[in-house]
Parts: sequence; C-alpha cells; structure tokens
Amino acid sequence: MNQTILKVENLSKQYRLGKIGTGTLSHDLNRWWHAIRGKEDPYLKIGEANDRSNKATSDYVWALQDINFEVQKGDVLGIIGKNGAGKSTLLKILSRVTSPSTGSVKTRGRIASLLEVGTGFHPEMTGRENIFLNGAILGMTKREIATKIDEIISFSGCERYIDTPVKRYSSGMTVRLAFAVAAHLEPEILVIDEVLAVGDAEFQKKAIGKMQDISKGEGRTVLFVSHNMAAVKSLCKTGIVLENGRLTFQGTSEECVGYYLNDSGTHTSNFKKYDENYAKELFTLNSIGVKNVTKSFNDTLVENLGIELIISIDFKIIPDNYHITYHLYNELGEALFSFYDSKGDTKLKMGTNQLTCTIPADFFQSGNYSLALFIIKDKRTAVFVERDIFGFTVVDGGRELGVYMGREPGFIRPQFKWSVQ
Repeated sequence: MNQTILKVENLSKQYRLGKIGTGTLSHDLNRWWHAIRGKEDPYLKIGEANDRSNKATSDYVWALQDINFEVQKGDVLGIIGKNGAGKSTLLKILSRVTSPSTGSVKTRGRIASLLEVGTGFHPEMTGRENIFLNGAILGMTKREIATKIDEIISFSGCERYIDTPVKRYSSGMTVRLAFAVAAHLEPEILVIDEVLAVGDAEFQKKAIGKMQDISKGEGRTVLFVSHNMAAVKSLCKTGIVLENGRLTFQGTSEECVGYYLNDSGTHTSNFKKYDENYAKELFTLNSIGVKNVTKSFNDTLVENLGIELIISIDFKIIPDNYHITYHLYNELGEALFSFYDSKGDTKLKMGTNQLTCTIPADFFQSGNYSLALFIIKDKRTAVFVERDIFGFTVVDGGRELGVYMGREPGFIRPQFKWSVQ
C-alpha cells in the first residue's frame, strides 16, 4: 500500500529582486501576453541561483529550483541548510502561504504550519482569545478548540498569563502558546520552522517529546526545519539538505547532518580557499586548513597525531588590538569550546598573516567537527562573525589488535596525569 503523504515534483520559486512595484509593469504586460496565448512565462527562463553571498547580475533569482522529494506517512523529515538556502520558502509553498512558479505539491490530509513566532496572534487580544483565533486560522472548529483549551494552556505553561494581552508576553511565551495550539490541531502534516530556537531548555524538551508522540504514537507526519543539529538527529528519521535553492542531498538524518557539517561536500581536502566575498574593508580572509603535523592538507586527518589549524588572513591596517577566536562544534551542532591565543604568544601584523594553532595528538575523538570564526577588536567587539565557516573530519588513526575498536563516548580525549602507589 502506498504510504506517501506528501510528494514534491519539479518545484521552483522565482522572485524579482529590488523594490516591489518598480519597473514591473512591462514585465506584467509581457507575462499577460504570453499567458493569453498559452505560452510559458518568459521570465522563468532567466534568473540566478539563490546565492546570497554573490552580487546579483540579474533582476530575478531562483529561491528554489527543481526540488523533488517524497515523505511517507508518520515520517519526520528534517530540512537542513544555511540561512538563505530556501528552507522557509519551501515551507511557505507547502503551507500554501505562497504558490510555486513551476512544479507541484501533492498532499493527503490537513496541513498545520508554525512558520514564525506568533503568526496569526493579535497583540491586543489575550492568550485565551488568541488560542481561539489561531486555532480557527489553522482550521480548528470552535467546539474542537473549546474541548482542548485546558490541555493547550497546560502544555504552553502560560496559565498565569492566559488572560493577559499577548503584547505583554515575551517571545518565548508567545512561541510556547503558538506551538501548543499547532501541536493540538491533529493535522496529518505538521510543518515547523525553527520555533525551538526561541523556547527555553524545558520547553524544547517538551516540544520534541510532543513531536515524537505525534509521529510515533499518532502516525502523523512532521516537517521540521532547525539549525539545531542535535534536535534534527534526535527527532528526524530522514532529511534533505538545501543549498542555494537546490536540493543537494537526501538520506537519513545522520547522513544529512554529516553532509551539512562537512561544508555540504564542497571541498574534498582539509583546506578551503575563500573568494572575494571574504574581502572586507579591514582585512581579507584567504584560506583555512587543518592537517596532521608533518602531513599535507590532502591526507586523512587522524586522531593520534598532532593537528595544525592554519588560517591565512591579510590585514589592511595595523591590527594591534585585534585577535582571532574560534568556536568548535561537534556533529550535533553543539558548542564544545572556544579558543584563541590567550597568552598573546602571537602578534598579528599588517599584511599577510599565517596563524597556526597546534592541537596535541589524541585530543579529539573521531567524528565530524565544524568551526565558527570571530575576529575581535579590543577584546570585546566582534567585527567579523561567520558560523560553519569550515568543517573537518577526524578518523581513528589505528589501534593495536585486540583493543576495543568502537567509538568512545564524548568528543574530546583528555590527557590526564596518573599515578599509582
């Protein structure tokens, strides 16, 4: 029996750049002339890929282009991608907030969407009134809402403020209430866009538990967008990765997270060169690479040799009051630690700097890691921040025969001093 509940075929969405309503009358007339003659929209043949880091040379951009995937009933699909990759556009099309330029979306059953914090909430109305308003927008009847209102209020954790206008709620309280309404709608497909980024730890745990109950216990389907890779891996069974408006990878949630954190498979070695988009007023970022001591960037990175993290950067000023900081993340997207030259052993100079940080052997467990780069001025102001700027994989360097070959828990292998008497 076919259990496909959602099918996306050749889906594309095109937008016009610039100010709305400026210089589009001729385009609208041209579209109308093609339409009455039964011909294709002439502007679907032009347009650029949705790469937010490059300067546009066309008035049109493909926010999504040729997206194809299927979702089975009861599945939880994770949708992963960098900011501007097209995730929210895809969810808006699936939720019928906007229509595609080409392609089709076929669904079975009712779709409930939670796309932004407080969507459909009126700030002057109380939380209780907004439950009825938001429930009606999502397709619930007044009787259906009334029978579930106590359960919704209890789940949201906003009982004390439920008769207070929503304009006095914090963003966390608002998203709690909005999620509680959507989760109790009982749709066949629940679409959720990054709402867990706002809630606190307690609410995130409760929300993930509710979504697991929805998918496993009630057999409903969830489409989940998040930058929290731990949440994606724990909640989702399958996933897709979007990049510049295109679907670049499909697989299990673990495979998708690994692909995404390994810089979406865009480099084959442990060295990455940066283009003119990283040429700033004060500096130019040239490259970042990691390699084992005495090895090259093309060699596999192993855990039982020292690791060198090397950045090449040109400063256009005398950078006496600047320093470089890294944040290291594991394959779940969880921050492990930050590090920089706290002792001041290195001094950045005007012109080309090749800054090397040496990490001792057997410091990392095998696994996937990603870096965020910060350039800090006066030890307090970040003048440059780029998350997921570089990803690398550390593998087991080989162990003696008969030694446990599985992966040890955790991500760091601390080297402690031991003694016995």
